[in-house]
Amino acid sequence: MRPELVPQAGITEALGASVTPEGVNFAVYSESATAIWVCLFDETDVELGRFALDVHQDNVWAGLVANIGPGARYGLRADGPYDPDQGFFFDPNKLLVDPYARQLDRVFVRSPRLGLGREEAVDTASLVPKAIVQAANDDTVRVRRKKTLGLFYELNVRGFTMRHPDAADDLRGTLGALTNRSFIDHFKHLGADTVQLMPVAGWIDEGHLPALGLTNAWGYNPVAYFALDPRLALGGPQDLRAMTEAYRKAGIGVILDVVYNHTGESDAKGPILSMKGLDPQTYYRFVDVDGKKQLVNDTGTGNTLRCDHPAVQRLVIESLRYYVEELGVAGFRFDLATILGRDPGFNPEAEMLKKIKADPVLSQVILVAEPWDPGPGGYAVGKFGQEFQEHNDTYRDEVRAFWRGEPYKIGSLAGKVAGSAELFDFAGRKPSHGVNMLAVHDGFTLRDLVSYTDKRNEANGENNRDGHGNNHSWNCGAEGETEDQGIVAARKRDVRALLATLFLSRGTPLIQQGDEMFRTQGGNNNAYAQDNDITWVDWASADGALVDFVAALNAFRKQHLAITHDHFLSGQERNGMRDVVWLHPDNREMHEGDWNDAGGSVLGMHLRHKDDEVLVWFNRRIEPVVAYLPEGEWIVGLQSDDAVDVPVSDRTVVLPPRSVVALIRPQQP
Repeated sequence: MRPELVPQAGITEALGASVTPEGVNFAVYSESATAIWVCLFDETDVELGRFALDVHQDNVWAGLVANIGPGARYGLRADGPYDPDQGFFFDPNKLLVDPYARQLDRVFVRSPRLGLGREEAVDTASLVPKAIVQAANDDTVRVRRKKTLGLFYELNVRGFTMRHPDAADDLRGTLGALTNRSFIDHFKHLGADTVQLMPVAGWIDEGHLPALGLTNAWGYNPVAYFALDPRLALGGPQDLRAMTEAYRKAGIGVILDVVYNHTGESDAKGPILSMKGLDPQTYYRFVDVDGKKQLVNDTGTGNTLRCDHPAVQRLVIESLRYYVEELGVAGFRFDLATILGRDPGFNPEAEMLKKIKADPVLSQVILVAEPWDPGPGGYAVGKFGQEFQEHNDTYRDEVRAFWRGEPYKIGSLAGKVAGSAELFDFAGRKPSHGVNMLAVHDGFTLRDLVSYTDKRNEANGENNRDGHGNNHSWNCGAEGETEDQGIVAARKRDVRALLATLFLSRGTPLIQQGDEMFRTQGGNNNAYAQDNDITWVDWASADGALVDFVAALNAFRKQHLAITHDHFLSGQERNGMRDVVWLHPDNREMHEGDWNDAGGSVLGMHLRHKDDEVLVWFNRRIEPVVAYLPEGEWIVGLQSDDAVDVPVSDRTVVLPPRSVVALIRPQQP
């Protein structure tokens, strides 16, 4: 039977493609369109039929197409005003992806034809992925309640799995590969509680990459928010559900890095793929300039999502709930999250944020904000409220600066390892609201942090202009890779000290893929376009001893409530006990002069919670340091440099050069 439109039978309540007993109902939001069609295609890309959505109510266009069901391939076309100078790009020649599409039949590809004006009359159906209608799914999963204190592990699906020896050849680079037991065992060995996947929604390359022979490796350029990128999900959405279920059984939550700040449709000359061709002024922010409407570029990518519009808010909420309720996701990390509250600066009470916080499903899962963007008022660390955790870039910068040897950093180190109270200690928030990291995807790896004083981004084709310039990095005596084993040993020593600092700090720790293995990207600190050995984790060269050290750090952390107790340190006496005492190695508490010492390089942090007592010493000097101990017996519980002895006497400990040492009271029989 041939597909046919059932006149005036479409319903507008559910957006996207919904399977019904009669066929498939299509519903699309557009305030500016004058006509919208759904176009059906066969598997060879032949257009089988074009059906005008004949119901128009409250800006929703709908139509019921009979005699089709799950598996049908479709796209949209829209007509309306065409005036790019006034923010209208309607062109029926452009095939458009449904913003609510659940699965795509192929990846997005760049082509100049995707951005040609209406006057060119170029049909783009052969270039654009087709959405695949999904069967109705009433089998929702149980929402995984949020956990806040455990280790976050950030990874890129392709880069993490491409070179693993146990990954099946036909699954390398995919979500399916991540279900291999070897990956789960690796996370369990580390003690990771939450795996954070870099973007998995269908994305397109940036416009300048094809000419350079490069492709987007990270996925921060989405087009279809509901649909997984076919490169990562060969079997469609069920691949993610199978992965989250396998990890749930192993006690590990999976959260997604989501990009609700811009799309890959870029600026006015960019490709017309979806929302830009359906209703640009609903979905994107514009500003009037000399009588013309220009796309706002608060993201540096060409456009900015209009998160203060109800239709965009609905799109965001429904897509988030889809990942939680149908695919088993445990939460989200929001890229450039301040755009969710753009008003036009940042407003923590913006409607979009309020809806996320109040949603009965989303309020129960992990919510993490990257609390900055390039737009006005875009730096908002500490301002997202009790419902969100936040990436803490001040932790990254101050801890790096201390270990690099910058002056006047002893007080900053104390503030960061104590939980960044100046940012988070208000309105009922706790140290765990701050996500502490030393390195993430957009920056140096830990190995490169101690191997390069300057970035090496030439492979990105932008003459090394891209990426962060101020990295607080150092090279331990030689720039880049070296055969000098003394320098290599010094670098590993510094990485271990950095990691020990991270795991002995108040807050939620995060590490990125491969940092526990001493992975390098050759000094590239912006490897977004390197879908190759630069970003693929080299499992064969992994430093197994460092992996075990990270696992030991995390285990030690979890064993000691004095470290993890989720309250801000006050130093005040309560019930005859102080939760922290800051110590100078010369047998005294730190005083104002010590905190203001430009060369201050050694700090003791004496932590107590109930019966648990831990004394952490940080020594960034290049020589050993004798530090005095509080009265009583102490033993070494953890040391960052295990290649040397840490002598402990009745009242002193000898701290190795550039090391972290954690001492504990011996357990009583």
